[in-house]
Amino acid sequence: MSSRKRVCIIGAGASGLPSIRHAVLYDCDVVCFEASHAIGGLWRYKPEDTDEGTVMKTTVINTSKEMTAYSDFPPQPEAANFMHNAQLLKYFNDYADEFNLRKYIKFHHKVLNVERASDYVKTGKWKVTYKDNEGQQKEEIFDGVLCCTGHHTTPWLPEKWPGQDTFPGKCVHSHSYKDHRGYEDHTVVVVGVGNSGGDIAVELSRIAKQVYLVTRRGTWVFNRIFDYGEPFDFVVGTRAANYLRGVVPTKMSTWFLESKLQHRFDHEKYGLRPAHHVFGAHPTVNDELPNRIACGMVRIKPNISEFKGNTLVFEDGSRVENVDDVVLATGYSFSFPTLEKGNLIPVKDNEVSLYKYMYPMDIEHNTLAVIGLIQPLGSIMPISEMQARVFLSVLTGESKLPSRDEMKKDSEMKRRMMAGRFVKSRRHTIQVDFTPYMDELADLIGCRLDMKQLFMSDFSLGMRALFGPNVAYTYRLQGPHKWAGAREAIMSAADRVAKATNIKYKHPTTMETWRNSLIIIVIFAIFIYLLRYC
Repeated sequence: MSSRKRVCIIGAGASGLPSIRHAVLYDCDVVCFEASHAIGGLWRYKPEDTDEGTVMKTTVINTSKEMTAYSDFPPQPEAANFMHNAQLLKYFNDYADEFNLRKYIKFHHKVLNVERASDYVKTGKWKVTYKDNEGQQKEEIFDGVLCCTGHHTTPWLPEKWPGQDTFPGKCVHSHSYKDHRGYEDHTVVVVGVGNSGGDIAVELSRIAKQVYLVTRRGTWVFNRIFDYGEPFDFVVGTRAANYLRGVVPTKMSTWFLESKLQHRFDHEKYGLRPAHHVFGAHPTVNDELPNRIACGMVRIKPNISEFKGNTLVFEDGSRVENVDDVVLATGYSFSFPTLEKGNLIPVKDNEVSLYKYMYPMDIEHNTLAVIGLIQPLGSIMPISEMQARVFLSVLTGESKLPSRDEMKKDSEMKRRMMAGRFVKSRRHTIQVDFTPYMDELADLIGCRLDMKQLFMSDFSLGMRALFGPNVAYTYRLQGPHKWAGAREAIMSAADRVAKATNIKYKHPTTMETWRNSLIIIVIFAIFIYLLRYC
């Protein structure tokens, strides 16, 4: 281990908080600069107009609380399985209080620029220029920098449609949409059927005269709740499911999942079925959209062709007259203007070259990383935490990254795999699958589960780790900074999920659990045998 490192963390949101936590665990001298007055970042709702990222007033998380939780801080049993943004913000505040993180945060301190220090080539150090809470510009030197500023701050607007300037109504990006007020009894067109577009369309459909939802290519719509009321990521986010996806032909797993989604509602009948398959694009998570379409309060439209005053013409030739508002849920652009004035990490059309979506590869030292620059099929919070663990382990000399050539090969391989799997889009440049990516990072620092050893030493825990959800606590069973409470957190996760909806719920007895486990093992073994030998 090298001498104590001085670490700068930019941002005290969902990625910055676990970065502080683990910097403390690695005995670093840590300073977090937060431009605003409070923690939470994107998840702290801001009713006023602001350049900061913000959720809508009614936003609910799309991943369940257990899959969203940090690795040593399970959520309360009574917390909703899919938390409202205010409840998630409370979780962040509780996390900060539990580990006394606020003392490391300098609020109202805005980072202006990060650049290589004069002795960078030799030391890998960085000079951070910031404006303090009194408006004074200052500079400090750090051994390492974690950029935790998120990627939902700069709205991306498509090229204007013909005649758009003749539209007399209000046209805003979803970044500026806070709540339903001002849209009552209006005819509203929402462009974009991602998560934000779907949420806005559903919300406005309850108070607007009519809502039209515009989509160029459709989408597969996931429900937060799976069979028997289980959170969907509790079912599909298991190691067993991840293993099956690796051995089952892609066509078979695609057919199975699309059949489940079609069983809920026929995407073709509802005007949403895309040409791409379910694994070819980031899905939309929305529990109410099919119902609002069925009620006629949301109507699906193809892409806009042109504006004619307050009349919108669509590519199928249909028209909607007397439109009052257009909301553009068209996504975001990301860039790094504070990193050497935007020159350190080039970005074009949301494409960026970073090792493991973290490390710039054209500089000499691995002493700066971007945390949370991913679009996971799963929760972002545990991934950000794992990225921070990797960075701090490498910075303190506990772990070592591969050579630059190997890093570039890995990055290029990921780019090719992404291009082969996903529809070409600005949305699909930083996609990762939760468990495979978490395991990649865990391999770098030695905290990936050894399933064979786990089954031999603790069969019950092995069963939960394989067939239960791949919660972040599993990455604290071994490796650096093992957590004594990890086993209990894993074993009690299902109980906390059940108690979110019924606090008096009693978990199945040990005999019932063993019986169910044996049934699962037999079915799993038969399925693998048939795949390999039949």
